[in-house]
Amino acid sequence: MKYQIHRGVSFFAVALVYAAAAALGIFVYRNTGGSPLMRLFLADVAATVFVYLFSLPLGNASVYDPYWSVAPFVILPLAIAEFGVWNFGSVCLLFCVGYWGLRLTANWAYTFRGLDHQDWRYTMLKEKSGALYPLVSLFGIMLFPTVVVYLCLLPALMYIQSGSVSLLTCVGFALCLSAATLQLVADVQMHRFQKTAHSRAEIIRTGVWKHSRHPNYLGEILMWWGVLLVMVSALPQYWYFAAGALVNTLMFQFISIPMAENRLAEYKAGFADYVSETNRLLPFIKRKSA
Repeated sequence: MKYQIHRGVSFFAVALVYAAAAALGIFVYRNTGGSPLMRLFLADVAATVFVYLFSLPLGNASVYDPYWSVAPFVILPLAIAEFGVWNFGSVCLLFCVGYWGLRLTANWAYTFRGLDHQDWRYTMLKEKSGALYPLVSLFGIMLFPTVVVYLCLLPALMYIQSGSVSLLTCVGFALCLSAATLQLVADVQMHRFQKTAHSRAEIIRTGVWKHSRHPNYLGEILMWWGVLLVMVSALPQYWYFAAGALVNTLMFQFISIPMAENRLAEYKAGFADYVSETNRLLPFIKRKSA
């Protein structure tokens, strides 16, 4: 019972922090100069710094965890209101990003244990960085992902100013929805497995996890390539906004996945065999024999 009360209090505290961060972001957006895209970015950074400051007295950087999926719920509606383009295309894109964000936020809420628990990655970084951890937390744990998400959102912010829909646009929407659904399926299968596994050392080898070691990350990567495709279908001259999806892909390939797999290798039985038999990301592609 104590755990449930503390978890509820933690939820309430996080909700208050994010409501205040959103209010601050909107204030910064409305009271700074420059282009709408720059004002949105400054507002995003201000909200991130606010969340960071709240994390300091708690000694818990996990306060930032839902930011990745919550921020677009503020940024996109602000942009649509700014440009005054509530057209079919912009609404469809808002739905796609909303579906992705709701799923990711719901998964965070489902796995959230309370503010006395911190993500193991942050604890590891704290142990390694020592006195520099406050800077690592601000720039590495929080501001870097904020910038990545904003770069990923830039194609969406460009597209809603056009809103034109073609066959290629629909393919982009379909890719976004499929990617978010893949993440949903992967999450559900993982949660079910964790409830029935006999020990922490067991490895999930069923469902989408049979074909990919990180189907949830694959979905996250494909989501933003889908958003890019939507924009390119209407505004091909802005192809260079692919930088966001590319940086996101590289982040998962060279930071998130290696960090996760190094951790899993410490306690998962037969993990080396699983790695040799199962593709890292792309399913249904046969691995070459060593």
